[in-house]
Order: sequence, then C-alpha cells, then structure tokens
Amino acid sequence: MEDPQTVPSTPVPPPAVAAESGLSDNAAGALAYVTIIPAILFLVLEPYNKRPFVRFHSFQSIGLAICWFACSIIFAIPILGWIVGAIGYVALLVVWIMCIVKASKGERWRVPVVGNYVENVAK
Repeated sequence: MEDPQTVPSTPVPPPAVAAESGLSDNAAGALAYVTIIPAILFLVLEPYNKRPFVRFHSFQSIGLAICWFACSIIFAIPILGWIVGAIGYVALLVVWIMCIVKASKGERWRVPVVGNYVENVAK
C-alpha cells in the first residue's frame, strides 16, 4: 500500500475562462460621450444595444449633442444670444465631463433636463 503523500497527483487543467467580448459597460458608456458616432454605433451593434447601461449613456450622449446644436443656434443671435450661448457652452462642457467621469465609474448619472427623457427612451 502506497503512502498518499508520495503518490504523484495528476495535473488539473485550469478552469476555462469565459471570453470577454468587446468593451466593458463602463468603458462603452464613457466612450459613448466622445462624439455622437460611438453613441450611434453602440445603439446599432448587437452586444451593446442589449445592455441597459450602455443604451442609457448612448441616448444621453445624443441628447447632449442636440443641446449642443440648440446652443449653437442660440449663439447665432447677436449680443444676447452670444451671452446665453457662451454660458450654455460652458455648462454643456462641464456636464459632458461629468458624464464621462460618472460613466467610467459605472454610475448612471442623469443630466437634469435631458436625463429624465433619456431614462424613458433607453428602456
């Protein structure tokens, strides 16, 4: 009878690691804010359009782009439009940076006006 400590053990293969497909939700959510193009791609491409976190941030990015466009129309009005447009651009820049940071941390932060509408559309 052999001693159990001297019997060589057969090597156990490592467990199979599930293959990650594409970006994580945090990275995709933050990347959606870079321009409107990744936001639209994430809404069209198959693995990302099924994820609620990515859909929310993609729609919110499109909402911010619409606000940016509206701000540029207001900016075309002389004097008063320049003041309101400049304040709007600064506010949108701050909100845009906050959205990127919050999405990269995995938080679902809603922009005050656009976020409520986006929450309903993204479902």
